[in-house]
Amino acid sequence: MTSTDLRSLTPGDDVPHDLVGVGLGPFNLALAALADGVPGFDARFLEARPTFSWHPGLLLEGARLQVPFLADLVSLVDPTSRWSFLSYLREHDRLFPFYFSEHFHVPRREYDDYCRWVARSLDSCRFDARVTAVHHEAGVFTVEHVDGEGTVTRTRGRALVLGIGTEPVLPEPLRPLVGDRVLHAAEYLDKAAHLAGVDDITVLGSGQSGAEVFLDLLRSAEHRESAVHWLTRSPAFAPMEYSKLGLEHFTPDYTRYFHGLPQETRDRVVPAQWQLYKGISGDTIAEIHDVLYERGIAGAEVGVDLRAHCELLAAEADGDGFALRFRHREQDAEFTVRTGAVISASGYAQRSPDFLAPIAKLIETDDQGRPLIDEDLRLATDPTLTAPVHVQNAELHTHGVGAPDLGLGAWRAAVILNSIAGRPVYRLPERTAFTSFGAPAGAGR
Repeated sequence: MTSTDLRSLTPGDDVPHDLVGVGLGPFNLALAALADGVPGFDARFLEARPTFSWHPGLLLEGARLQVPFLADLVSLVDPTSRWSFLSYLREHDRLFPFYFSEHFHVPRREYDDYCRWVARSLDSCRFDARVTAVHHEAGVFTVEHVDGEGTVTRTRGRALVLGIGTEPVLPEPLRPLVGDRVLHAAEYLDKAAHLAGVDDITVLGSGQSGAEVFLDLLRSAEHRESAVHWLTRSPAFAPMEYSKLGLEHFTPDYTRYFHGLPQETRDRVVPAQWQLYKGISGDTIAEIHDVLYERGIAGAEVGVDLRAHCELLAAEADGDGFALRFRHREQDAEFTVRTGAVISASGYAQRSPDFLAPIAKLIETDDQGRPLIDEDLRLATDPTLTAPVHVQNAELHTHGVGAPDLGLGAWRAAVILNSIAGRPVYRLPERTAFTSFGAPAGAGR
């Protein structure tokens, strides 16, 4: 939508809310849930989609969260909240089944349903509200949004919280070929019907999503006779770090330490920590190995090809399929894989929302064009922008590997809420890890 005369808008919310959130993924939903428990605090959240939806293309049968159920929207800040996962179970008469299941990690489909329950129940959440522009004047934001019928409304707030999430990214060589049989893993279930009858499928990427897609293909009766290739540019099909002290990298203590490092150090550290946030759960690796072992009984053909250190160089249509050219990064040897379909679990990138255009020049960035973000998740801005703008899951470069982690979602939401309220609405612990990150106080160079 182009610039709109504010006088032509449907009035909407003329009285400013304490905060307006844009986007309703798990992180802004956590903020909405925690804000709901604060007397006198008024929040409004806007989401373009018609209902809550969390990675619908990857809600695979049997897939589980990689974090324990306590990493819900609220429990690690306020376990007494009515919006906890345990409250959801009670509401749906599932406490006893959950108790007997003895699973610390819940099905991803159930986590999605839990979030849907919270989103439907909170009065502060508005769906079918696509934000088109954000204006600022005299310490108040005016957020323009449009519904599916084209009605434009404005909502005002004294603070803005961006929780718009990330978007799927395909490797450059695949982008001209995108279609029903060249897709991002985020679309896997949506386009699964188009893979029927394809006798040779290639999966790219060795993170959790790639592993789950690969495992689903192996288990699918429809693809029992299909050849399945699994290639990654990473050094190995490696497990995610899950030792108890290793997991302390996902604590507020480590986040604060990381934020205090020079930016050039932070940029060097994050890629080296890939196994903290890009690895595969040990359970999924074990399940894959079990399926492959069963397939190979009595000398049967396993029908798969797993290769690490393989970088995609080029891709082109090849008859009814595709030709993918790779370079083995250690051997510096090139080879071609011919396949009937490609599913790329190649990750996600930050969005650059057009709706921020009216205030974009007031947001300060580093030399790579990334926003400067303080310890409270607030953007650094020109002094003329007197109302705060906070972000969620856009701070990997400033806050480290915990940025996309669900386990820090409630804590981060509470930090933002405390900052906007100007007081400790929620008490947050001073110490959350046994590890002391960094040198002792007073250490010299």
